[in-house]
Amino acid sequence: MDLNKARKIELSDKDFFDTYFGKYPPQISEFTFTNLFAWQNYYNNIFIEAENHLLIFSKTFLKKWKKPKTNSDEVLFFLPPIGDMPHEIMLSLFEQMDIVEFHRVPENIISDLKDKANLDDLGIKIEEDRDNWDYVYDKQALEDLSGNKYRSKRRFLESFLEEYDYEFHLLSGEWIETCRKLQNKWCIINECQSNEDLEQEQKAIDRLIDNYAELGYNGGVLLVEDDPVAYTFGEMLNENTTVIHIEKAHRHYNGSYQAINHMFLENCCGEGTEYINREQDLGVPGLRKAKQSYHPDHMVKKYIVYKEES
Repeated sequence: MDLNKARKIELSDKDFFDTYFGKYPPQISEFTFTNLFAWQNYYNNIFIEAENHLLIFSKTFLKKWKKPKTNSDEVLFFLPPIGDMPHEIMLSLFEQMDIVEFHRVPENIISDLKDKANLDDLGIKIEEDRDNWDYVYDKQALEDLSGNKYRSKRRFLESFLEEYDYEFHLLSGEWIETCRKLQNKWCIINECQSNEDLEQEQKAIDRLIDNYAELGYNGGVLLVEDDPVAYTFGEMLNENTTVIHIEKAHRHYNGSYQAINHMFLENCCGEGTEYINREQDLGVPGLRKAKQSYHPDHMVKKYIVYKEES
């Protein structure tokens, strides 16, 4: 399999990627064009269509940002292939090259791999990637925050609704720069420049805002007395799931996170949305605790697949 013609993901590739995602509806939050484009400068992904599959990979990501499982600086970072037989493509690439790792691989592909080949004989290892599991919530439960398990969250929401003179606006060209203003203020408060993860996220958000019209994601912005206090970006991931890419709020407005969540789900979700994918916790303890506190309906488990060094 010749990968030499792989090229950088560009904005003009959106229709091509959307066609693949439409034909093979994703479960993992990474697989929207919006997400891939936003984080392009971080992952430095390139792509190629080979054997009727879409392959997305990076020659530099593991070397620059993570410790490879194979302990080689030459290892290639692959997202799971997209097509009819992704497990077959993975096995073919393992046969072709040793220094390759597949990340964010969902359970259905893992199951097909195990059914197709004796992975132990091939030296192929599978590890859970818990830090990148997606949290998926029942849309109505997350919107209403009803019942005892959501009591504290509901109190925050009710407090916001009662205390503040607020306005909620659907995202549009009129409001996108307001989101930038809020994000820049959020970054100053949270000292993004002294935190590599937040700094990279800021760059991804800037890329989203700069290309809002072309990317076409949904969202909303929340204002209190004309001051922007929260915003969110999201879009349909598959036929029954909306994925939330970004959600930011100023905590000094009591209940602002609960309010932006509620108002977005009430007003902006695509028709047919039953679930909300709020992406992963990245192993950050505070983020994990926060995501768990909203009681996910289920998790989208992901795995790392690599070849053991001989």
